[in-house]
Amino acid sequence: MDVKPKAQADGSQQGSRTGLPASIEAAWGLREPPRKGPKPGLTLARIVAAAVDVAATEGLACLSMKRVATELGASTMSLYRYVAAKDELLALMVDAAIGTPPPRPGAEESWRAGLSRWSWAYLAVLRRHSWALRVPITGPQVTPNLTAWIEDGLRSMRDTGLTEPEKLSVILLLSGYVRNAATLAADMGAGASASGTPAPIMPAWGRLLAQLTGPEDFPSLHAALASGVFDQDDDPEDEFSFGLERVLDGIDTLVRKRRGRDSNPRQSLNP
Repeated sequence: MDVKPKAQADGSQQGSRTGLPASIEAAWGLREPPRKGPKPGLTLARIVAAAVDVAATEGLACLSMKRVATELGASTMSLYRYVAAKDELLALMVDAAIGTPPPRPGAEESWRAGLSRWSWAYLAVLRRHSWALRVPITGPQVTPNLTAWIEDGLRSMRDTGLTEPEKLSVILLLSGYVRNAATLAADMGAGASASGTPAPIMPAWGRLLAQLTGPEDFPSLHAALASGVFDQDDDPEDEFSFGLERVLDGIDTLVRKRRGRDSNPRQSLNP
């Protein structure tokens, strides 16, 4: 078990200017790094990078302050001069993994294109760093890169007419959709890896449903079975795109309402 020291000899975890942990302040550039210590060259960035490597290669369950210290050839206590607890390290690891948001193509980008770009980029990040999906979400995080992603998403909606609370709710909605899609893919991928060669999921599911149910009691299900929808697995990209477009359609309805335009489901929903 990782134990947070009660006090730091050099005061590196004391005197917070913002109420945030000193390691998070350091990530924002608000705190000077420790000037002396038993391991020259040890930095917060190196600690976080080593922790990310451990999580990526061995899994999040293998991560501990001791394991990271071993990776760096340092003592466990020396890490506590830079980061006071494992939960702080996890927050910094996720921030490092997601990096900065993708560049904006220009001022001509519509809100819908911007949010679509944002969502696909976030999905790509979570696919590359699936371990980050296992980090518990215990509350809002205020790390630099994550904050930049929020800014990018909010900026995409600057001309929508949505209220500020609505814009933030849209970001939460989209991030939840993306995380759910990424988590489902990661879980299914882990199951396939454990069982060896992955087999198509939908055909086996369809055959089992056909055996267990009848058209009298499950007419809608059997209509779907008869349509061939269970005959092959869907492309994950197509599935994600379909869901994302439906979420954006709903946001578009709200945007049209805020702009004072009628929402007509028969017309194109592109802004």
